[in-house]
Amino acid sequence: MMQFPTLELALPIWVEAFCAHWLGGFATALQRASFVVALSRENVQRQTGGPFAAAVFDIERGMLVAPGLNRVVPCACSSAHAEIVALSLAQQVMGSHDLGSAGFPMLELVSSTEPCAMCLGAVSWSGVWRLVCCARGEDAEAIGMDEGDKPENWVAALEARGIAVKRDVCRDEAAAVLRDYAACGGLIYNGRGGGRSM
Repeated sequence: MMQFPTLELALPIWVEAFCAHWLGGFATALQRASFVVALSRENVQRQTGGPFAAAVFDIERGMLVAPGLNRVVPCACSSAHAEIVALSLAQQVMGSHDLGSAGFPMLELVSSTEPCAMCLGAVSWSGVWRLVCCARGEDAEAIGMDEGDKPENWVAALEARGIAVKRDVCRDEAAAVLRDYAACGGLIYNGRGGGRSM
């Protein structure tokens, strides 16, 4: 019988202490975005993944539910984007695949960069009530990242599903993390180098 490995998208060991330092500082969207940008910067500085971070928060109580970091290269998993990791951990914390389940608090996903094509789908199906984005997709593309084929009206599409979208919170700071990552030689890890030919 074949045996397959267990898929584990573990966060680096430093994340718990990093989050503890910020506890109590999540009352506003600006505070939550500042945390996520700082988390992305720390991931770059510690060389534990790509220049992206995300987190799920309980909006009403201003509490962190689950952080997420880009773990694509360390985990050898192209789907280990920060949003996917944060949403997956939040679903484990809440004990449901649907973060909008009856009786749950209103949950918000904050992302250091707008979602790529894959993460856009994950946001749609996650059950979160709100998405807050820091850097724009074009900021990621400016350093060579492939954001995939996203519809131009993606914000309206999410809002039609009942997911509010707020953009450009801490954009300059988040875009600076992307640029710093590229400037220090961070790996641009698009599949097949971003090429599409067979």
